[in-house]
Amino acid sequence: MIKLVTDSTAYLPEETIRRYDIRIVPLYVHFGEQAFKEGIELSNEEFYARLREAAVLPTTSQPSAGEFFQVFKELVEAGHEVVALTISSRLSGTWNSAMAAREMLPEAGISVIDSLSTSVGLQLMVEAAAELVAAGATRQEVVERIEEIKTRIYILFAVDTLEYLARGGRIGNAKAFLGTLLKIKPILILKEGVIEPLEQVRSRNKVLARILDLVAEHLGDRGPQARVAVAQALVPEEAGELARGLQARLGCRQPVIAEIGPVIGTHTGPGVIGVATYV
Repeated sequence: MIKLVTDSTAYLPEETIRRYDIRIVPLYVHFGEQAFKEGIELSNEEFYARLREAAVLPTTSQPSAGEFFQVFKELVEAGHEVVALTISSRLSGTWNSAMAAREMLPEAGISVIDSLSTSVGLQLMVEAAAELVAAGATRQEVVERIEEIKTRIYILFAVDTLEYLARGGRIGNAKAFLGTLLKIKPILILKEGVIEPLEQVRSRNKVLARILDLVAEHLGDRGPQARVAVAQALVPEEAGELARGLQARLGCRQPVIAEIGPVIGTHTGPGVIGVATYV
């Protein structure tokens, strides 16, 4: 049987993890000398409370190859094949760790996919892989399908400030937006695993409407067939409003809403809201 492995930045619903027996390898958040495993040793509530009080912004790090090796070894010894999906290699070293772990088990049936995504983009890919496994797909069929979905994932998000992305070194070409007026809110796109600038909106109130327009323009008449997920950090009301708007405008199934956890929250800060979709 095929077992799925992903990292903690997929922010999968607990029900999905249990239903498909998905293994999660956590990334780390560091506050000074203290290191916390995301989702295990530091809850979202604790993280954002600490972030508000922190004199120095936290940092993040990937899991070690040894941590992936332990998960892979356990699954392989139980007679399983493995498909692992990780956060974009252009945002984190997590994929490198997973690849190194795979090389430690050269005879095992292990495939590692660089999602070129994270958060709800990665979540949608893991869920697609889980459905394929449940339907009886082979490991090669799962990999081929996810690699194809990867090329069609569309991810937009808006941040309250670019400060966190800039300090964390994850800003990519969105640095072009630095130095703009405080009331300008940037809408960014995750493209080929890198954060790129897309548009600037003149107020927070216009962010949701513009994201909705952009997603609708991207999907065209394919809305009813689209898989859609919403991500948010400390703005649940806005996320609910956006999810309802997407469902009404696109005719899609009700989007899942995921809360962004400590690792991605370190780089985006509170107030971020985003959408991932594919057909």
